Amino acid sequence: MAPRALALLLALLLARTAAELAEELVLALGAAEEGEAAAVGAAPSGPAAFRRAAKASWRLPGRYVVVLRPGGGEAEVRGTARRLQARAARRGYLTELLHVFHLLPAFLVKMSSDVLDTALKLPHVEYVEEDAYVFAQSAPWNLGRIVPLQPGSGAYSPPNKGDLVEIYLLDTSVQSTHREIEGRVLVTDFENVPEEDGTRFHRQASKCDSHGTHMAGVLSGRDAGVATGANIRSLRVLNCQGKGTISGTLIGLEFIKATLEAQPYAPLVVLLPFAGAYSRVLNAGCRQMVQMGVVMVTAAGNYKDDACLYSPASEPEVITVGATNSKDQPASIGTLGTNFGRCVDLFAPGDDIIGASSDCSTCFTAQSGTSQAAAHVAGIAAMLLSAEPQLSLAELRQRLLHFATKNVMDTVWFPEEQRLQTPNSVAGLPTQLGADEQLYCRSVWSARSGLTRHATAVARCTSAEEMLSCSSFSHSGRRLGEHMEDKDGQKQCVAHNAFRGQGVYAIARCCTWPRAKCRINASSPAAKGAGCSPQDHVLTGCSFHSPAAALDDVGRPVAGPGSRPSRCAGRTEVMAHALCCPTTSLECRVKEHTSLGSAEKVMVSCDDGWTLTGCNAHSQSPGTMGAYAVDDTCVAATVPGSSTAAVIAICCRSQQ
Repeated sequence: MAPRALALLLALLLARTAAELAEELVLALGAAEEGEAAAVGAAPSGPAAFRRAAKASWRLPGRYVVVLRPGGGEAEVRGTARRLQARAARRGYLTELLHVFHLLPAFLVKMSSDVLDTALKLPHVEYVEEDAYVFAQSAPWNLGRIVPLQPGSGAYSPPNKGDLVEIYLLDTSVQSTHREIEGRVLVTDFENVPEEDGTRFHRQASKCDSHGTHMAGVLSGRDAGVATGANIRSLRVLNCQGKGTISGTLIGLEFIKATLEAQPYAPLVVLLPFAGAYSRVLNAGCRQMVQMGVVMVTAAGNYKDDACLYSPASEPEVITVGATNSKDQPASIGTLGTNFGRCVDLFAPGDDIIGASSDCSTCFTAQSGTSQAAAHVAGIAAMLLSAEPQLSLAELRQRLLHFATKNVMDTVWFPEEQRLQTPNSVAGLPTQLGADEQLYCRSVWSARSGLTRHATAVARCTSAEEMLSCSSFSHSGRRLGEHMEDKDGQKQCVAHNAFRGQGVYAIARCCTWPRAKCRINASSPAAKGAGCSPQDHVLTGCSFHSPAAALDDVGRPVAGPGSRPSRCAGRTEVMAHALCCPTTSLECRVKEHTSLGSAEKVMVSCDDGWTLTGCNAHSQSPGTMGAYAVDDTCVAATVPGSSTAAVIAICCRSQQ
């Protein structure tokens, strides 16, 4: 060979890459091993298939299991892996052999998806499958509280996915690329947050997204979400330390209002998963949103305190949610716990809740608080509104209470003076939802009155509810009763404290029934009681007020023919008020129970299909502490020394 040709050949050899030399060596070894495999009867190569998980969020791109045809041994598997590495290297791609399986003729390789075509063309390869996640199939405990899990499989199977509803989430920023919520969260350009405290605070992305990402996952996450089909729009009103401002929240609500005016959307839920000090202006802003038809849901607060001291939890038009743990008891959160009291509408799971973590796009974490509890109720609201999109906020609230699990919490956890006012209801849903038109009622307690003689307490229903009765309660038993009145176009229940009384509570029975246009009839000075026109109205509730002396419960509803309530009977010196509703919409009857002993409480419940509208106590001196409703049960609490006490319930049902 000529010297110039020899030099050129030598230069070419030196120019070959290490990858090409490696390929020649690997191919030579592979050929030898393939020859050995062929000698024992390996099947000829053919076209290979590619497989992957049907759900994109479950896939693990970049990791592949390469499966060979049956009959090959480990030598063939390793030889095929080396051939793949060599061919990939020749194309400029690195591959990493992670594992050679012994259970199957297969190996696990980490490589770019661009090399897939090379792997599929290798001899002896039957198919290549992309790696994917698998998940524990016991649903998180909180989902099992929302809807009964399916027998056998234990799967979470809600009545629908809430996919007709849009939820606005006012929170921290959200990691919208997390596989739990990817494609379900639209991150708006709204941001109004204060500066973080401290000059050394580091704005780590995962920390800034932590709360909002978890909330979005609880709302509609694919695997751990309540309403898995609900769409979310996020607004950033909390900074990386989870702090926001009243003004920033109000500006966020203005942003939602402007969005709705430009492009109306219904039904709509707004979730405010935070709490601050009582704010009249924040409550007013939330009330304005409700008047636009928006459902507002908020956290009760994590301060183990009266929720009425915080905003937006204290706004009556907002649905306020406390937190429970896996044992259905009030949740302890850090050194404190869930808020409570009359401003809480219901409770929901809020302790150790699994949801999306902002640490990575596939990470999960557990967080606790009334924020998480509020997210559960917002998700349930989305499902209820998807089943009945025309529901008003008042109707939605009544359904939330109707479907909730009753009387599972041990109220000893709450301060004694808050136990009666705090609802013992944990949010839930039946397995099926359908539109129905029936009478729903709830009790609304006032704050306690002052201690002076004739001090009053006032309870009101929300603007879209109808008050069907009024009662009062005093721990001391010294009260002057209660009366119903119309004020500024809205009915209200007014309770009166007595001399040496320790304060009194008013309890309004608030109901949703669109055809109930009811009125209050008062007794005249000469009449012994008040009644309704029997031809066209039915009695739903009575109130009795004694202006001069402490009431000894001598007034009571009286039943007429067929147990139908006919009038509110009382002495002439007692002012009676009757709440009268059209007979075309409601059918009512009286139920009564008398205790001849010295029981602390006397109770009577309405039959299935009937709803409690009126609740009164009746006894001889020294009377009772008063009467109040717990769901569809009327309760009279007796004063020590009482020998006989009766509780009288008015139970009604819709007449369609």
